[in-house]
Amino acid sequence: MGWGSWERYERPAPRRPANGIKAQTQRGQFGKTWWAGRWIAALERLVDSARLSRGRSYARSGQVVKLDVGREGIAALVQGSRPTPYQVSIRFRRLSDAEWDKVADAMSAQALYAAKLLSGEMPAQIEEVFAAAGASLLPAASGDLQTNCSCPDWANPCKHVAAVHYLLGERFDQDPFLMFELRGRSKDEIAAMLRARRTDEVAPQLEPVAEQPAEEAEVAPALADLLDAFWSTPASAADLATTFEPPPVDALPVKRLGAPTFWRSQRDFTALMERAYQAISARALHEAMGNE
Repeated sequence: MGWGSWERYERPAPRRPANGIKAQTQRGQFGKTWWAGRWIAALERLVDSARLSRGRSYARSGQVVKLDVGREGIAALVQGSRPTPYQVSIRFRRLSDAEWDKVADAMSAQALYAAKLLSGEMPAQIEEVFAAAGASLLPAASGDLQTNCSCPDWANPCKHVAAVHYLLGERFDQDPFLMFELRGRSKDEIAAMLRARRTDEVAPQLEPVAEQPAEEAEVAPALADLLDAFWSTPASAADLATTFEPPPVDALPVKRLGAPTFWRSQRDFTALMERAYQAISARALHEAMGNE
């Protein structure tokens, strides 16, 4: 091929697999949640714009034919222009046991964080908790993340790795606790660590105390003597503290216990109850404010 022929050279088009994994995001920004958005932002700091563009195209057209995510990392197959798909691997640095202990201590110290995590929600400031423990959830340094692809492209990450990154962001949208697993702990293991620490904090309060002399029980007035004031509010009620702040976690009991055994519908019980709790809170506030 002469030098002039390079001007007419065109990059071979990638083969279109019939069973590829197409991204749910077919246009616009990848990552619907804040944590997936930060993952994509980290990717965009590492990869040049041309490879990002081709990576998005690969993710949307279904060039990724296999994507396995687990504690050991991510293993994927990406179809390119050659007959055999390229092998892509992404590995996170797993946190040590000592690092996880510090993270669990930090999360347990924040009641709201513990409540949200135990109910299956990812707190917005979770990265700050990891940072306070001297660790990180998302990759923060070059040693936190290793990527590899069997393609001949000299750049790493290449467009095949970029395509897997984008699909992984959508997996994070669906299950944020995959981030924990890639760092070395599953959602159940995190919950067990938090419950153990919360139990240790409550246990001292459950120690038996010395018996006190029994006081004479107060005799309640007869109902007949209270009929005139039955529908009125006692003066002592004015000292009760009230708040109109919404709960930090909606439907927390439901999220902790899960769907009841009698639930047979295909609809998401937790999501339905979360909306019901929100509606009840809104109605209670409406009534409390005296709105008509």
